[in-house]
Amino acid sequence: MKKIVIKMGGIASKNLDDSFFKTLRKWQQEGNQVYIVHGGGQYITTMMEHFGLHKKVCEGLRVTDLKTLEITRMVLLGQVQPMLTSVFQKEGFHPVCLHAGFDRLIEGKMIDEKKFGFVGQVTHVNSQLLESFVQKNQLPIIAPLGVTSNGQWLNINADEAACQIAASLQADQLFLLTDVPGIKKDKDWLKEVSIQQIEQLKMEQVITGGMIPKLNSAKKAILSGVAQVNINNQIQSIGTKITA
Repeated sequence: MKKIVIKMGGIASKNLDDSFFKTLRKWQQEGNQVYIVHGGGQYITTMMEHFGLHKKVCEGLRVTDLKTLEITRMVLLGQVQPMLTSVFQKEGFHPVCLHAGFDRLIEGKMIDEKKFGFVGQVTHVNSQLLESFVQKNQLPIIAPLGVTSNGQWLNINADEAACQIAASLQADQLFLLTDVPGIKKDKDWLKEVSIQQIEQLKMEQVITGGMIPKLNSAKKAILSGVAQVNINNQIQSIGTKITA
């Protein structure tokens, strides 16, 4: 039995094809535990624009004031999760929508309130709760939100959330799905990147923007005991494998 965590963007639900669901069914039939962590950045940005708010990004993270936090929560829990649930239900799965409000599923703390606002990093994941759902043949669909010890909701980067969930489960495999088939250097897609190479790739500006928190999170996951991390655009291929 393997534990497999898949991080997908909210927009990815439009791009899920038959081979994705076929792979997922095969994994479950083999007795593997599968967990989905979703983002939703594009939908959040669209909703912010609807309310006349502008997206601010710092070091690859969305700066989150109270208004942005409320919109983020509204979009992730009221738009993206129901949309993904419908897609997976139509394909015969048994999805269950989960977030920080479920028995403190994800606890966190603010990274730097002055710099990022209500953006958090994960301090604890209730992995027993997660495993209780997959043992009932349900498919957890997890929103990247956290709560502090005093109940303050936090916006958490979806890659960070997925990596910390994978670490808490001691997952065998973590897929960080993105819109490209891996990390590209010059004209080549890299098959493998060691955690020692990450800083060098940042300096060379091979890794920029949203890929920075993705790689930082992948590094933490490997160091926390996750056996394999893959950055790619489909679960049927390896993409770029992050190694110790």
